[in-house]
Amino acid sequence: MTSRSRHPGDESTGQAVPGTASAELLRSEPGARPRALVLSAGLVAAGAVALAAGALMPVVRGGSAGFTAAPLLVVLALAPAAAVLYALVSGRSGLAAGLVLGLTALAPGRLLLDLQLLADGSLAARPELFLADRLLAMPQAGPGLWPLVAGHLLTLAAGAFAAGAARDEAELAGELDGRRRWRLLGPVLGVAGGVGLLLAPFGSGNAYLLAKNAFEGPTVAMAGYLLLAALLPLTVLVAVSSPSAGVGKGGFAGAGLAALAVGVPPVVAGLVVDRLSVAPGSVVVTIAGLALVGLAFTRFDIAEADEAVTGDLAGEARLPGLFWWRLATGGLALLAAGAAAAGALAPVLKANGPTPVPETPVRWLLLGAAVVLAVPALFVFVPRLSAFARGVVAATWAGVVLAGAAVLSAALSVTEDKAVDPALFGVDLPVPLPDKVGYSAGAGVTWTFIALVLAALAALAAVITGVVERDDSDEETDETRVSGTVLTPVVAAAVLAIAAFGTPVFGAPGYTAPGLWSNFGAASWGLLGALAVVLGLYALVPRSRPVAAASALAGAALVLGLRAAELPLVGAEYEGSSAGVGFWLALGGAVVTLVAAGMAVAGSRRAG
Repeated sequence: MTSRSRHPGDESTGQAVPGTASAELLRSEPGARPRALVLSAGLVAAGAVALAAGALMPVVRGGSAGFTAAPLLVVLALAPAAAVLYALVSGRSGLAAGLVLGLTALAPGRLLLDLQLLADGSLAARPELFLADRLLAMPQAGPGLWPLVAGHLLTLAAGAFAAGAARDEAELAGELDGRRRWRLLGPVLGVAGGVGLLLAPFGSGNAYLLAKNAFEGPTVAMAGYLLLAALLPLTVLVAVSSPSAGVGKGGFAGAGLAALAVGVPPVVAGLVVDRLSVAPGSVVVTIAGLALVGLAFTRFDIAEADEAVTGDLAGEARLPGLFWWRLATGGLALLAAGAAAAGALAPVLKANGPTPVPETPVRWLLLGAAVVLAVPALFVFVPRLSAFARGVVAATWAGVVLAGAAVLSAALSVTEDKAVDPALFGVDLPVPLPDKVGYSAGAGVTWTFIALVLAALAALAAVITGVVERDDSDEETDETRVSGTVLTPVVAAAVLAIAAFGTPVFGAPGYTAPGLWSNFGAASWGLLGALAVVLGLYALVPRSRPVAAASALAGAALVLGLRAAELPLVGAEYEGSSAGVGFWLALGGAVVTLVAAGMAVAGSRRAG
């Protein structure tokens, strides 16, 4: 029987049946093995062999690893492939497809981390592959690097073949049934792992291997960590939304195994390598990866409260109720707003010598973002307004991302740490190096980073709260959707938003604004993140209920308004500043978005 020939109502589609024993939790689709999925598993296996081979060879000519990491790296490379092959051989096609897709999603970020060894291996924080014992300038790549690159490329190719099988499994499974709140822990773990990926992977007292976080590291590695930090929670969210329990479990397990491949080696290096120490970042990534793999062994299709589930206590598990999720959403949003306000008011820079500290005008935008987030967060605690306010919070957290990235970019562009004294690391020089006079990050940078983390957690809590609200109201609320007429202003607002975030809000002599099409820098990531949130909200409007659509659109309008407010908040600090095209586009986009919000409430239609 093929995956296409199975009927959606059959047990083989992966839906849980009350009374199923816990030993069968991973058994989802005892069906066929489509050719594309077999090819996908073969590519994953070939990629795993390549990754294992690369771990056995030097990745830098004349260099060696900081410890005997080859056995660990071989296990981390082969374990995911073994899981895929086991799932395929045992007939669990959905689980196999999900595993492949989870591994594929994180492969681009892992590829960039390895390519840093090609760009400049002396700056790569990869002691499991290479640890310098002398000063090296642009060391040449060794023979082990190319199997690593090939392994990631083969994993990416495998995902292209597994996507069709995952889609077929989702179609056979039909729509999401039951209250699947237990799997909602996955996105929380994904965000936690993403935050860990942005922190320093280990502590270092080695002069040749400095411990830096993602934003302080070399460009290629920074792009890799940022990509991993974004794709890990996104992959888990996609797995959560899959109607097929097998695909969902596989996505969790695949993403978790890929996260372990990134997080475990730095933890081991911190334990066994001299002058290195374990840092919280890699520990968080490792714990998140293990927990995601563990969630793959839980029941995804939770029975209703009145159904008895024998032999499986996981089937009776319940996450906190709506009150607690609303409390978490409002509380995290207020904490994020408070941290953002502290980041705006605290010194962003401090001088290492007798040098005047330059102003950071963009911090006033961060203060505005704190206000925009805090106001709707307060109304989350008001029962009658909580649902609407929660939808606004799900959008306005992007304002902290927009302004916070600009503050961090301003700090990174002028900071310059003191020169490293090699004597502190056991390297003797006849004459100590003098200190450099410059700037270093102040308390404002720390508070801004905390605000970004809290804002992301508040957004995740808001999304989960929305799911719980929908579950609790399914029996009482009729299924309505916004009128199709709202699509026109939403599309117009999306076009205006893209232009508004891509063009400068103001211009001033000697000032170069960050952008999406040119002058792309650290601040541009904030523009891109805010734009992605706004466009995502627009995309959800046609499938949302009127009140939910209106709240999302109101939040998007506030984010666009914050973008326009950059002119008075930041531009006023520059002499000779004037409004740019982006100001009018952002203002127009906010107005059109508010019009769409009004239309969403004024007219609705029953879902057909």
